[in-house]
Amino acid sequence: MALLAVNSPCTTRPFSLSASRRTWAGRVLTGAGLALLPWMGYLAGTLPPAEAVAWVALDAVEAACLLVAGTRLTAGRPGHRGAAAAAAVLLLADACVDVATAGPGGELASAMAMAVGAELPLAALCAALATRAAR
Repeated sequence: MALLAVNSPCTTRPFSLSASRRTWAGRVLTGAGLALLPWMGYLAGTLPPAEAVAWVALDAVEAACLLVAGTRLTAGRPGHRGAAAAAAVLLLADACVDVATAGPGGELASAMAMAVGAELPLAALCAALATRAAR
């Protein structure tokens, strides 16, 4: 199969590294946006109503930005930079506020784990995608 691809008379490359990276990043962002949906349900059911409204609203906007950026990247359409930039700012703010408002002990450890394991890496990916030069 590889020999067929190498000897193909086609002059354009059907598979490029930049396209695979774009697809990979799009899938990561789309997956993260979809993962926020059940998380919002959990927050709505476990937090006091006043806090739940604020956190669910923040996560809903984060999810929308991640889904827009991810689906546009995966489809190879332009226009992902604005959504990625907004997602980066929202994720960074979310991580900072989570850690700042967490109680001592397990709650702080959980907030730190979410920040270091999910929110900050996603924010860095979104920032890189938003600032990447257009081709």
